[in-house]
Amino acid sequence: MTMESGSRRKALKFGAAAAVGALVGPYVTRSASAAEPIKLGSLLDGTGALGIEGRRMIQATEFAVGQINDHGGLLGRPVKLIAYDTQSSIQLYTQYAQQLVFQDKVDVIQGGITSASREAIRPIFDRSKTLFFYNTQYEGGVCDRNVFCTGTTPAQTVDHIVEYALKNWGKKVYIIAADYNYGHITASWMTKFVKDGGGSVVSTDFFPLDVTNFSSTISRIQEAKPDMVLSALVGANHVGFYRQWAAAGMKSKIPVGATVFGLGDELTTMDAATTDGIITCFGFYNNLGTLNANAFVKGMQAKYGPSLTDLGELDTATYEGIMLWAEAVKKAGSVEQAKVVTALETGISIEGPSGTVKMDPATHHTIRNAYLARPKDRVWEILQTFPNQFPSDTGGACDLIKSPRTNKQFMPQV
Repeated sequence: MTMESGSRRKALKFGAAAAVGALVGPYVTRSASAAEPIKLGSLLDGTGALGIEGRRMIQATEFAVGQINDHGGLLGRPVKLIAYDTQSSIQLYTQYAQQLVFQDKVDVIQGGITSASREAIRPIFDRSKTLFFYNTQYEGGVCDRNVFCTGTTPAQTVDHIVEYALKNWGKKVYIIAADYNYGHITASWMTKFVKDGGGSVVSTDFFPLDVTNFSSTISRIQEAKPDMVLSALVGANHVGFYRQWAAAGMKSKIPVGATVFGLGDELTTMDAATTDGIITCFGFYNNLGTLNANAFVKGMQAKYGPSLTDLGELDTATYEGIMLWAEAVKKAGSVEQAKVVTALETGISIEGPSGTVKMDPATHHTIRNAYLARPKDRVWEILQTFPNQFPSDTGGACDLIKSPRTNKQFMPQV
């Protein structure tokens, strides 16, 4: 992926005042309000094990659609949000995906959190030619002309966690991960990055999402005596590991790097003694301090309350996915799937809360900034910034410009 010059960066830009002021109430111009609405479907987990991540993504979706309508909608038409709470259930994902396509007849779908949910609904959207945005930090590798992925991938973030860990903690690594696509593939990327950095993996353990007791795992880690633990645990149940790790007195002995920790409400609901020092790397933290980051946080707080202090990458990637789609609709002058895909493949970009976000034509993934950070007294301490990160894990295998009929998920070769 090559970066596009600043002169071509077109965005639905928002300043702090505009972002907050737009939240007074939906405003659609008279011509837009009289027109047939553009339908945007949303599938996210507001409840269940993934609700810890999904609730904020739902709010970010509402916020983005509200901003678009506050500025007159798209193509003189309002955007109508049709959202379903998938309740962390794959069955409900497939049920509601079909409902959005065949009954609601939406123009685009933005949603999915786990990779399992994405792979359950992606074929439905491919067959119906319904444009799909997957706005989640994930394991990378999806190569599908109908799908656009806006969250970070391991080459953009996990590589930086591993690099920091090997440099500062040692070379002997113990990996723990969720037992589904994301955990297995991310663990493979961790293993590759560790080996490339001259380290070794002593063991890798996988856990279903309903596991809450990690006592035996902690015992195995104690026996293995690694220099560090790398975690790709996911969801509310897996948060228990970090509490149990600290309670066992291990936090001061073996440091932890994590690929998902902090994407939910961990910093606001867990003791600082438990969270302090865990190394993470994401595309956004709520205290980046930039104009757009501050505007997003203040705008969300104005709409949902000042206690909303745990915004993260999942929320901004959701917002930015909707805004990238909106910019492509404007460029295409249409909501037709083929025309919007073509517009997205021009290398379209926006200025979002996380910085410049550019859609790469070949992979349908974003080039974006990444940030390395750790919690300190319930505030993120930004350690390093990595500008314009290219998703080379996916880019090494996927080229939808040369091979537009490709439809698969590429796996890392470890």
